[in-house]
Amino acid sequence: MAVSGCGKGNAVTENVKPEETESGLKSYEITTVRWVDWGENYHTGFIDELAKEKGMELTWNTILNPDWGDKKAVLMAGGNLPDAFMGSICFSEAEIMNNSAAFLKLDDYIDDYMPNFKKIMEEDPTMRALTYSADGHIYGLPSKKPCRPIVSNQMFINKVWLDNLGLSVPQNYEEFEEVLKAFKDNDANGNGNPDDEIPFAQGYADTVMSFCLPFGTTIGADGTYMMTIKDGQPVFLPTFEGYKEGIDWMYKCYSEGLIDPEIFTEDSSMRDAKLMSETPVVGCAPGWTIDATFGSNADQYIALPALEGPDGNRYVSSDPEHWNYSRYEFVITASCEDPGPLLAWADSFYTDDATIQNFYGPFGIGTSKDEKNGTYRVLEPNDGNTADTFAWINSLRDFGPKYVADGFDEKVTYDAENGDALKLELDKDMKQYAREAYPNVSYTPEQLGILATLYTDIGTYVSSNQAKWVTEGGVNEEWDDYMSTLKNMGYEEFMKIQTEAYENYNSNK
Repeated sequence: MAVSGCGKGNAVTENVKPEETESGLKSYEITTVRWVDWGENYHTGFIDELAKEKGMELTWNTILNPDWGDKKAVLMAGGNLPDAFMGSICFSEAEIMNNSAAFLKLDDYIDDYMPNFKKIMEEDPTMRALTYSADGHIYGLPSKKPCRPIVSNQMFINKVWLDNLGLSVPQNYEEFEEVLKAFKDNDANGNGNPDDEIPFAQGYADTVMSFCLPFGTTIGADGTYMMTIKDGQPVFLPTFEGYKEGIDWMYKCYSEGLIDPEIFTEDSSMRDAKLMSETPVVGCAPGWTIDATFGSNADQYIALPALEGPDGNRYVSSDPEHWNYSRYEFVITASCEDPGPLLAWADSFYTDDATIQNFYGPFGIGTSKDEKNGTYRVLEPNDGNTADTFAWINSLRDFGPKYVADGFDEKVTYDAENGDALKLELDKDMKQYAREAYPNVSYTPEQLGILATLYTDIGTYVSSNQAKWVTEGGVNEEWDDYMSTLKNMGYEEFMKIQTEAYENYNSNK
């Protein structure tokens, strides 16, 4: 794809340096994508003032996510690109790697314009590995978010039901099964109807992998092709022996009526109706936090401990590199004639002060700083919104360059109820059980093309067998044929690509 000039408004200009405004500031255009229309407060104030300090004036093109697909296609086809894109939501790695000519290689700019980021690359091997794409070049800047947990989604159990039945919180998978049986066989919610309890239900996380966690089904975040790390080696989780054993156990529980029979067929509205029913009917379900999973019923639930499995170990769902780090948070297009000032501005994001403000909101609005102690406070929302929505309104939140070193979270306190604070509190006891996850690797365009073809069939085959085995059984009897079919679908080539990507990632550390 051929692109030229600096995209400004609807015009395409050839070989023109950023024009200066009447104030003498260089003008740049930045496009970003937002989930919903929260207004423009996310960049006015702190971010735009920071740009002025760097001698720039920014024009923001804010596009809503539902509209982005069509607008992106027009932009990329026409070559009328802005100077930069802010946020990993803008482009997938496949889009960047398959259109690499449209994006500026940043390799030669880091030394001259980005001292903060250069220091981070030298000190943090994960950030360094995430900086490089599979072809060895730098197309975008990575991020490490503040105040994020090690444990991702986890299981929650109804403590009121346990108390009603005189039960202790289960500590291993066998005790958990006995608790689910008690939920089923008794009027656990105390409403006089012994048949409306759902011992285990679909939540806001992978239902099967969450249930089977005691068997080591430590699935990563979306986009990891169901990959994990076992004994230091990449493993496709649906071929893991623990996966087979976990599925067999889940079928046993399903056949005994301990699992919602609609887990594979219900839509999100049916799920939510159960989780948030006026009289609680769900005994256990997975999710991010208790309040986000059960709504007004949240006060009945507690975090389920990491259950000991048959191998004597405890496992949690943990993939901090995908949840807390990210690639391509700021990319400059090949249309930009003078990228230096933009990169110097982006480099200013890689400080504690900038990171906290770009995650929760500017000082005086979303956050405050105690200069003497070097600590931060996340302020109570002043507009009636939840803390999470307030942060999205007043900051880039999950998107854009950021970085805090380990231990930063201990410097942050919260003025009011906050989902991040709750998650960090839950994380304290659970994170000790986290295992190594498959990292956020980069793939070449050729690898991405092959994976797209292979995984369409492999993923569908895995999902259909998973649902069948949980509801009808047969995993042990059919396992050998299942593995043979996967090999015929290209499983070995799939794993070859994953192993090469993993080795290339580690070589960049």
